[in-house]
Amino acid sequence: MSRMFEKLEQIEEKFERLAKAMSDPEVVADKIKYREHARLYSELEDVVSKYREYRKVKEELDQAREMIRASEDEELRKLATEESDQLTGKLATLEEEIKLLLLPKDPNDEKNVILEVRAGTGGDEATLFAQEIFRMYQRYAESKGWKIDLMSAHETGVGGIKEAIANIEGDKVYSRLKYESGVHRVQRVPETEASGRIHTSAVTVAILPEADEVEVVIDEKDLRVDTFCSSGPGGQSVNTTYSAVRITHLPTNLVVQCQDEKSWHKNKARALKVLRSRLFDLKLKEQQDAIARDRRNQVKSGDRSEKIRTYNFPQNRVTDHRINLTIHRLTEILDGNLDEVIDALITHYQAEKLKEEVKV
Repeated sequence: MSRMFEKLEQIEEKFERLAKAMSDPEVVADKIKYREHARLYSELEDVVSKYREYRKVKEELDQAREMIRASEDEELRKLATEESDQLTGKLATLEEEIKLLLLPKDPNDEKNVILEVRAGTGGDEATLFAQEIFRMYQRYAESKGWKIDLMSAHETGVGGIKEAIANIEGDKVYSRLKYESGVHRVQRVPETEASGRIHTSAVTVAILPEADEVEVVIDEKDLRVDTFCSSGPGGQSVNTTYSAVRITHLPTNLVVQCQDEKSWHKNKARALKVLRSRLFDLKLKEQQDAIARDRRNQVKSGDRSEKIRTYNFPQNRVTDHRINLTIHRLTEILDGNLDEVIDALITHYQAEKLKEEVKV
């Protein structure tokens, strides 16, 4: 425990140095330096605020305990005892909150994301559910005030989607959505099913942290760029110019295409943005696999090959299999009310990280 408070003292000192530096005219004049100082200040603000609150409550608790010890007035001692009990509970809560704030930060938490939704097994029913899942994330992004930009969509004749790719920008998007990657399963009676039998279909979701150019350098000689005419569902022409772009990254054989813009240059820029994020995600996965090999008991973190969630329409039920969470408000969830699920996942994985920290 003493190590934790030593660390908190150091963080507070750094926080105060940053605050002082940010009022220095030389730092203010240097936009890059000021922005870096402001970023660090913002990162430390929550933990420093919580630590100061902890010290204040600790001081009040010490005063209450001293009153219990020294006062001869029975009524005052009773009041002080009640206050002591309340403050003890509050202090324990603050301590747990501080421990969470001190956990190593995921460097990608602040990033925007590339969202990819693809229909899996289940034919037309899977494409219809893919459309609903994509809409769910659209609604959730809107509720958070995030900007969602559809980059590519392959629609089907029945109103579903084979694949949709979007860029989501906003405050700490990856930190909220990173546990959504995986297989999402639906159980329901399709409208086309005359016998009323329940079908099971699947959709895959990928949440990729958006990569900066400095994080993933793409060499043009590693790319094969093909151009073609854009087309919509059923072969309908979207435009008659060769503006659609398909990029193949030769070393990894990753293929990305974009056709939503009328400009070839814009389509290429968008396709490169998706490719960069996929390569960055590939690099992250390789790092995580290496860690997993060294830590066999590591808690699973939503591998996309796993079934992570089931949406059961007959029972109005959504179940997240990783944390055994079941909610009987399927319609609300699909309408973008995801906070209850996401908050539970974040709490679960934070608790797992705390256990790992204790082992270390």
